[in-house]
Amino acid sequence: MAPVSDASVGRLLQRLEPRETGRALDLGCGNGAWLRSLLDRRHDLTGAGIELHPSGDAPDKLTAVTGGRATLVATDATTWQNGAFDAVIAVGVAHVFGGPGPTLDAVRRHLSPGGRVLLGDGVWDTPPTAPALRALDATAEEFPDLEGLVRLVREHGYEPVHGHVSTLEEWDEYEWSWTGSLTDWALEPGRDPGDREQALAAAVEHRDGWLGGYRGVLGFASLVLADARSGSSP
Repeated sequence: MAPVSDASVGRLLQRLEPRETGRALDLGCGNGAWLRSLLDRRHDLTGAGIELHPSGDAPDKLTAVTGGRATLVATDATTWQNGAFDAVIAVGVAHVFGGPGPTLDAVRRHLSPGGRVLLGDGVWDTPPTAPALRALDATAEEFPDLEGLVRLVREHGYEPVHGHVSTLEEWDEYEWSWTGSLTDWALEPGRDPGDREQALAAAVEHRDGWLGGYRGVLGFASLVLADARSGSSP
């Protein structure tokens, strides 16, 4: 659920470098795709995904495909706690914590000394336009630009060690997949006419907002972070 290609995800996860036999945590994990990808690459790791509203069979599927090395917990990521982790993924979840700054503060309570964080959130690729702000129902202050996000990260005691800014191609794939999947669902034979029209209207509204509003304006940055305060005195 982010405009990041599989290849880019792989490079970002590789930079997390959790210790051998370490633990990984994915906050607001959806159905656990990023956590699963990390554990597919590192068979020595175990992990937990936290998601308030996972799909019905997602917890069982994640446990099954990871051979019991990962669990998906259906609970509030802002209050859950279960020890320290060597890698924490927080992609597309900043709105839950109140922004990237509070997200980084919350992440620290889960992070082992020497652990790393993968933070992913929106940034302005270009100064926001009025159509973009209307389409997103956002304010200009709601997202920083990339420089501002890096500055915010450092203000909260982290140092970037790697990063990726999603390309227009990645954004287009994400948006076409989002609206296309909804359209395909609506047009399936036998679909209830009311559901069909509601789904098509939602797809059209989202697509129009993207193409006529924030395409090329809203970006997405994924940063691998080291905790600069790790091991320091309070």
